[in-house]
Amino acid sequence: MTIHSGLGDRPIYLDYNATTPVDPAVVDAMLPYLTGGFGNPSSDHHYGKAPRGALERAREQVAALLGASTGDVVFTGSGSEADNLAIRGAFLAAGADRPHVITQRTEHPAILETCRALQRWHGAEVTYLPVNTDGIVEPRDLAAAITARTALVSIMAANNETGALQPIRELARIAHDHGAVFHCDAAQTAGKIPLDVTDLDVDLLTVVGHKMYAPKGIAALYVRPGTVLEPLVYGGGQERGLRAGTENVALAVALGEAARIAADDLAAGGHHHLRHLRDRLHHRLAESLPGRVLLNGPVERRLPNTLNISIRGITGHSLLAATPGIAASTGSACHSGDHRPSPVLTAMGLDDARGMSALRLSLGRWSTQDDVDRAAELVTAS
Repeated sequence: MTIHSGLGDRPIYLDYNATTPVDPAVVDAMLPYLTGGFGNPSSDHHYGKAPRGALERAREQVAALLGASTGDVVFTGSGSEADNLAIRGAFLAAGADRPHVITQRTEHPAILETCRALQRWHGAEVTYLPVNTDGIVEPRDLAAAITARTALVSIMAANNETGALQPIRELARIAHDHGAVFHCDAAQTAGKIPLDVTDLDVDLLTVVGHKMYAPKGIAALYVRPGTVLEPLVYGGGQERGLRAGTENVALAVALGEAARIAADDLAAGGHHHLRHLRDRLHHRLAESLPGRVLLNGPVERRLPNTLNISIRGITGHSLLAATPGIAASTGSACHSGDHRPSPVLTAMGLDDARGMSALRLSLGRWSTQDDVDRAAELVTAS
């Protein structure tokens, strides 16, 4: 049963890649741990028992969504923190013999800025791989860049702007052939398409709550058994000693419930329904604006909810300003306010005019056919 999101009569929300509404079922699951279940999960007495059990159930639920084991999930306070733990942690644990890190030019700032910090403070050697015109890393480019000195390779599962899906399994194999750890930021992917860490063969993988209908302020890092990390936060030994600090049980429960709902939705084919709505939106726009609508990113290998287009003759910012009836974006929320062409689209080789006319329309759990049709009308009329 679909539960209404509470968006009401406000603008049509087409920015699910920026953040998602919190599912009411997620709110219901977390509320008991903001009231009577307040105990410290590390306490041995009565008040710690229920929070401790809830924390482990949440870990099981996140692990189940990823095809992982319960003990492989480490809760963090954000996706950026999880990315920092993965990259900084793996680099420092590797030692001086492996000073090299590889990522790609279109990664999230949480990855890029962490790599730059490692360059500044720890003398890291960082290679930023190019992408092709679809925004995909070519495995041959990774194979040419990696050496026995490479500690870590970090490539996102799907781009947050175009939805482009990377060939993670093949990239991870190349990394492992050279003894490097492989990290994957799956913030945009988890819950949108089936995801299995064993099949992907990754060592580290980031999942973010507010991208999958949980509140902001909670995320998780999958850590494959045997993968050594230097902690980012030192202290009392919580989260296998990798992330000290008393766990936020309510938010962990929220992420767990969000993961459970996402797994059920995927099993029911919810991602196929989103793909249908996305393609309907694209078709309606292309039909109404013949010759003006250009798809940015791959036709097939992308997230089922993500449509990134450029509309000739108008900038994305101008279009959105003229269309208050929809809530969408021109790119990543992390670059909000920057009216230059998207670095992602620039890295793909698109010219400035096409980059400036880009529009990211991302759908989600409460998107409807009526939303899609009305949004197409509003954009066309602008």
